[in-house]
Amino acid sequence: MTQTATKNRILDAAETLIARDGYAATSLRAITMEAEANVAAIHYHFGSKQALLEALFDRRVGSVNDERLRRLDEAEQEGDRVPPLEEVLRIFLEPALCRLGSEDPGWTRFTQLMGRIQSESGEHVQAIHHVFSRIRERFVAALHRSLPDLSAADIAWRMHFLIGSMCFLMSDPCRLSVMTEGRCDASDPEQALTQLVAFMRGGFASPAASLETEPHS
Repeated sequence: MTQTATKNRILDAAETLIARDGYAATSLRAITMEAEANVAAIHYHFGSKQALLEALFDRRVGSVNDERLRRLDEAEQEGDRVPPLEEVLRIFLEPALCRLGSEDPGWTRFTQLMGRIQSESGEHVQAIHHVFSRIRERFVAALHRSLPDLSAADIAWRMHFLIGSMCFLMSDPCRLSVMTEGRCDASDPEQALTQLVAFMRGGFASPAASLETEPHS
């Protein structure tokens, strides 16, 4: 077995087990048993459990993040313009949501994993933050240019809600169809994108929360 094959088996095993059991409950020993490898192989290829999770995320969303940055670069370089809010939201969401309904079992496992660990706290948060730090910085800055009246805190809150809504939708796109008896199909990328952009546009464009919570004189 080549080193690349071993590395991929470890990543596949970690993805499967974390999606099923969660990050905290999945041990390195369980991962190595599933991958038919040894703990030394994990330390050789990744260094730690946290670094393994980071590599797992990077494998699945690295190309998604590259596409986001490429499209944002193009939008901002068109005559030094400030892209409007809806365009920024579409640039952020579409590269991920276009994979809804994918028949790739690896992507399905990953979205299940993503949904599972969203409800957990712990060391894995730092690994995820590292993978998305550049994306977050670029899009927070773009959103701030589109919405200059909002504070940095308001933008941060709303970006957090944006990511949470996207992850919830992607983790189980069939749920909405069941709940609405087929009236809404979240596995349809265009339908999901249109609805989520409209929802988040309203949320981002709402008045600053700090103004709304000021005491009345």
